[in-house]
Amino acid sequence: QVRLVESGGGLVQAGGSLRLSCANSGRTFSVYHMGWFRQAPGKEREFVAAISWTGRTTRYADSVKGRFTISRENAKNTAYLQMNSLKPEDTAVYYCGVDRKNTVQPMVNPGEYDYWGQGTQVTVSS
Repeated sequence: QVRLVESGGGLVQAGGSLRLSCANSGRTFSVYHMGWFRQAPGKEREFVAAISWTGRTTRYADSVKGRFTISRENAKNTAYLQMNSLKPEDTAVYYCGVDRKNTVQPMVNPGEYDYWGQGTQVTVSS
């Protein structure tokens, strides 16, 4: 079973940093690709970053490249999203997801993900 819990969101000024965590209580976390997505009010859920189950392959949305870093610690069943140089347009609810399919690289389409956490709010003030 997979149960994801996000944490680390909050209110931060533009230019600041936050580190999101996604903890999985399941036993098979280490073999799944993980992804971070976000959803702002009135908008669709959009891809932010993804990481392969080995941690060797990462993918980023163009809007966050160079500012966000995704990582994982399989021994702790946890994935992270380090967010630096935050902008007001980064304001959204951030969700982590698990993709159980054994694809070559992690996917960017939220429809490919099988499990989701409840989300954590990130608000960036200008």
